Amino acid sequence: MMLSWKTAACLAAGNTVVIKPAQVTPLTALKFAELTLKAGIPKGVINILPGSGSLVGQRLSDHPDVRKIGFTGSTEVGKHIMKSCALSNVKKVSLELGGKSPLIIFADCDLSKAVQMGMSSVFFNKGENCIAAGRLFIEDSIHDQFVQKVVEEVKKMKIGNPLDRDTNHGPQNHQAHLRKLIEYCQRGVKEGATLVCGGNQVPRPGFFFEPTVFTDVEDHMFIAKEESFGPVMVISRFADGDMDTVLSRANATEFGLASGVFTRDIGKALYVSDKLEAGTVFINTYNKTDVAAPFGGFKQSGFGKDLGEAALNEYLRVKTVTFEY
Repeated sequence: MMLSWKTAACLAAGNTVVIKPAQVTPLTALKFAELTLKAGIPKGVINILPGSGSLVGQRLSDHPDVRKIGFTGSTEVGKHIMKSCALSNVKKVSLELGGKSPLIIFADCDLSKAVQMGMSSVFFNKGENCIAAGRLFIEDSIHDQFVQKVVEEVKKMKIGNPLDRDTNHGPQNHQAHLRKLIEYCQRGVKEGATLVCGGNQVPRPGFFFEPTVFTDVEDHMFIAKEESFGPVMVISRFADGDMDTVLSRANATEFGLASGVFTRDIGKALYVSDKLEAGTVFINTYNKTDVAAPFGGFKQSGFGKDLGEAALNEYLRVKTVTFEY
């Protein structure tokens, strides 16, 4: 998906492209390259360079012939790329970085839909999703009911082979990430959050991690502030009717990639969406992107846009020609 988002805009704007896939996910990019040959795209227009970020990614960031870098990844690496782009040849750069996207669920929502979409917002693609809802804020009066329904649904999830159509939850991408998730959950427990379910590796071959739910998460806790990039639902409650306090809590983060709100009150939805400091706000849905809708973050989630007409501008230069005759 990341490859197609960026490559489409880059090519449509009239450029050639060098794609450096993540070191742990090279195969889709190489398959894509094979398909471009079959499609008749001329040699040299699309180029794939697999390898490590520290070697291949660094060389691309430093290279004097490269004039634009588009990057999706961590905020830490994004800062490094931005610095390299500046020091090498002042490359144009767009960055889609980390997130800790808040999802606010009000008591006047469609609860069954909020549970369904809340699950999807966290557990889609095993949580390996930049816009995953990193923190859920549930209004007091429906908090316990919401948690109960979520746990019931989690218990129904089928863990297994991701190529099996009946599977709801596959393995994490690699072992190092699995270990980080275990440590993340251990830290949540240590700091006093309530582990309602999950939190462990699944006892079977492969890098499977249990869908996990935490409640009683306080604002100062590590799991309230840091992205897991895994299937970990982090739930906090807020007082009934206290819209402005929950908004300030939702915005009290250096990330601003996505966000969401569930309510039947359209006025409340518009007010909240206006106040949320994020590049995307989902109302009564989640993870629903459209190729025509610009996508990108605020604050330390980066700058620049993928998708929509705005994405073309990332790969274009504006030239003014003034002449008399």
